[in-house]
Amino acid sequence: MKSSSLLAIGVIAGALYSPIAALASTLNVMQTEAPRSMDPGDQTATYTAALLDPMYEGLLARSSDLTLKPALATEWKSDDAGLVWTFKLREGVTFHDGTPFNADAVVKNFARHLDPKRGLAASGRLRTFIDSVTAVDPMTVQFKLKHPYPAFLALLTTGACLMVSPVADAAGTIGSKAVGTGPYKLAEYKSGEYVLEAKNPNYWGGAPKGVGEIKWTWTSEPSVMNMALQTGDADVVSPLPPAFAKQIDANPDMKLNKSEGSAVFWLALNTKLKPLDDVRVRQALNYATDRAGLVKAIMQGYATPANSPLAPVTPGYDKTLASYTYDVDKAKKLLADAGYPNGFEMSTIVQEPDARLGEVLQAMWAKAGVKLDVRRMESGVWAKAAFADPVGKQTDGTGSVVASWSSGVNGADLQFRPLYYSASAAPAGANLGFFNEPKLDEVLDKAASTLDESARNALYVQAQKIVNDEAPHVLLYTTQDLYATRANVKGVWVVPGGQIEVKDATKN
Repeated sequence: MKSSSLLAIGVIAGALYSPIAALASTLNVMQTEAPRSMDPGDQTATYTAALLDPMYEGLLARSSDLTLKPALATEWKSDDAGLVWTFKLREGVTFHDGTPFNADAVVKNFARHLDPKRGLAASGRLRTFIDSVTAVDPMTVQFKLKHPYPAFLALLTTGACLMVSPVADAAGTIGSKAVGTGPYKLAEYKSGEYVLEAKNPNYWGGAPKGVGEIKWTWTSEPSVMNMALQTGDADVVSPLPPAFAKQIDANPDMKLNKSEGSAVFWLALNTKLKPLDDVRVRQALNYATDRAGLVKAIMQGYATPANSPLAPVTPGYDKTLASYTYDVDKAKKLLADAGYPNGFEMSTIVQEPDARLGEVLQAMWAKAGVKLDVRRMESGVWAKAAFADPVGKQTDGTGSVVASWSSGVNGADLQFRPLYYSASAAPAGANLGFFNEPKLDEVLDKAASTLDESARNALYVQAQKIVNDEAPHVLLYTTQDLYATRANVKGVWVVPGGQIEVKDATKN
């Protein structure tokens, strides 16, 4: 649902002339794509998560120093095996619609995820390790896990585990009207234009620290985003287009923020489609890719060539893992060995902001004889095509998908399992190329239940090697997190991976 060029101009015009934009108490935030849902459990997009964050809370939260802290749970404990977890809930909390927050609400929130018939986008990973969630008393809940899961507490801070009003969920309105317990509540959602959030006067934590209102707009046009920050029509832009980073950094009226990120960009190859079902072809495409050139051309240096499916900030990352070198001759030989001495034709689907990336890959792969058809799509259309099942992709002739994934600092399993685990094949998960490798599944399952950190990370090293060897993805680069603010804005920070946190932001 990313904006087209015309729509983006309309959004800016609205920001320029809206009386809301002139108010110092309104924080204007511009991102690159529209929200995919108002239900945090039915979306997995970083920028949607940023927009929803001021309105929703989980049992735990992550601090700006990235440590975990109490939120809607005040304390918790587990049994010695790490299989039974008991949480005491915070008293005196209500959802924005007046529904009380209690154990019944928590049970209903997880029941909707554990029910496969609901088909919520963020549910899959929860069903792999949560067996049941029950109420011990009105303010105590107990989770029973199928096996020990080291990332369990971290996962409770993510979108899938944020609490929505059970009443709103039952009414079927949560997808378009956010109802959480957070310091801000939904004031207005004008689809295709903006989302306005206002302070929650009944917040359990007292008066919210941030500005009076947060207004979110979006555009897929980097120049529009830069112009909005320059003119003051946007107070925060995220992610900042790398092409403007040096310009912003040199302007005393603005602040450039950059940090090591966890978003790995890749191209998922359709392993059900010939000739991409041949590992030699997939490896050839990796050798035909000049990652350093992509970092320079696309990211202006604000990224690192990927040598692994994990980002360097992710626990278990193996910095010694050998990446595919840029070697066109080797790519040609592998293609010849696979029966394609003259190359072949294939397609890739990209969202508008990634179109340039597709075009650069097109030029690189042409040198190896691969003719790449780059299909540019608006975000909503792209999402439908990207998460199509094998029959759908066969019908559409979709050979590959350009995308990225970030597990933040929530553990390697959240990077591997959605993207490479066989049961995560689209449309159930984000395994967009239908990769199916039993030995990888076995390693991931073993790692996910290994509590010893060293032993677990050793398993993830094995997993990285399997993914690199089998090449279901063409790994591209890991981005730095870039965002920018006007100089008078304070209190914004970013979770590795690009989710900005603005609920405590102030504006002088």
